[in-house]
Amino acid sequence: MQRSIETGGINILIAEDNTRMVETLNDILLEEGYTIESAPTIAFAKERLKEKFFNLVLLDLKLPDGSGLELLKEIKKANPESMAIIFTGYASLESSITALNEGAFAYLQKPLNIDEVKILIIKALKMQELSIENKELVNRLKDLSLKDIHTELYNYKYLMERLSSELARARRQVLALSLAMIDIDYFNSINELYGHKYGDVLLKEFARYLMKYVRGTDIVTRYSGEEFIIIMPDSDKDGAVKFAERLSEDIKKHVFDPEGKRVKLKISIGIVSFPQDDIGTEYGFINLASKALLNAKESGGGAVAVLKTEAAESVIREGIQENTEKLKEKLFEMEKDAKQIFLESIYAFAKTIEAKDNYTSEHGEDTALFVTEVGKRLNLFDKDMESLKHAAVLHDLGKIGIPDDILNKKGKLTDQEYEIIKKHPQIGAEIIRPIHFLKDIIPIILYHHERFDGLGYPAGLKGEEIPFSARIVAVADVYQALISDRPYRKAYTKENALEIIQRGAGTQFDPKIVETFMLVMGSKKA
Repeated sequence: MQRSIETGGINILIAEDNTRMVETLNDILLEEGYTIESAPTIAFAKERLKEKFFNLVLLDLKLPDGSGLELLKEIKKANPESMAIIFTGYASLESSITALNEGAFAYLQKPLNIDEVKILIIKALKMQELSIENKELVNRLKDLSLKDIHTELYNYKYLMERLSSELARARRQVLALSLAMIDIDYFNSINELYGHKYGDVLLKEFARYLMKYVRGTDIVTRYSGEEFIIIMPDSDKDGAVKFAERLSEDIKKHVFDPEGKRVKLKISIGIVSFPQDDIGTEYGFINLASKALLNAKESGGGAVAVLKTEAAESVIREGIQENTEKLKEKLFEMEKDAKQIFLESIYAFAKTIEAKDNYTSEHGEDTALFVTEVGKRLNLFDKDMESLKHAAVLHDLGKIGIPDDILNKKGKLTDQEYEIIKKHPQIGAEIIRPIHFLKDIIPIILYHHERFDGLGYPAGLKGEEIPFSARIVAVADVYQALISDRPYRKAYTKENALEIIQRGAGTQFDPKIVETFMLVMGSKKA
């Protein structure tokens, strides 16, 4: 119904071939504020019903070209919300029951009592208004049952229903279908630092970002907590991976809550696709996506991972094989997951420095990329590589204890200010010290500002007294700082930065590590 009866705008069609009766009804109902039209035949009435919505139709049971019951069916077909009141001079119990069964609101005997007609019209319109309100309420409740109240995205229930139908369609029509499972890295620490209420605000903003980012055919849902799933119909694995990589990179650059805490996020994404990863059900499909997401998380986060076909077969085997080895594996995975969650919290803690020093946020991640390449060239053991990567991300963690006005000072630091800056390695080491599984990175963080000639800080170590991994971080740290804009200077070009690094070999840096670093940078595209 387009307007309530209190505000007017009610359309009534009179289907009657008696001209005098039509004129009488027309005059009376116009005075009541209704908009009136008339149709002398069923054919004419059908045409008007196709062209316009009528709140109410008053129709004679007997018309020149057929029965009013035939028109009654057409009224309900054209718009189930339209009400109908039938009147006739040939009343019978059978015809009355038939009319009511076909959806008529009421049945009146000619000659009409005008007051009775007015009352019935008001009752019919009230009934119509209630019916439409109830239908809208049911639709809203249905919509709410499929929506997540915090993010306003579709929820788990809708996800499973839609994924089931999309998988069926993909199999039936031999179409590609991909699913991206997204997890916001280190989100637990955002809740711890700023509170769960703020975390909910950030999740809403993230959800809105996803909705604007995806195609119109994609379905964005909240899976649980800080995990989201995007169903991508007609997308093969290559296309889904390219989309995920682009999304991951754009998320890293985007500032959430720009007028408040200016938070940057990083996401991990697991990709699965039909038909490559099909194991039969929507639950299996999501299970595979979880496995792919875990692979992305284990690589340090901020990554996109896919699951190979043999991995899917492994999931099936796991579903039917419960034994001691699997139990041991699960216990190991639980321990690893616990470490991963804790590590994510530390990483997130490090990222809060971003609010103090915008350079530091991405500096750690970029430094980790450089040290990883150098470590590979030097054939470091996997355990040493893992420690090196963690240390590179967390090496400036201690800057959390340095005042903002010193970190972001545009001019030259005073001697006193420089002494305060020099304390950040010890602060970082003290933060990490209680965490047993990160004990190996403490010397790297503590000594990454030592110089090969012994003129560094905090201990003035010289040459091979400096831990080997700290010497690697020292080179990558300075190079990344040189090619970045700082409050007191613009970034150097990569060529100039490499010249400075090379000149520092033997004085500031270990010559062998500089040589390896130059090889790594020489193999990289400009």
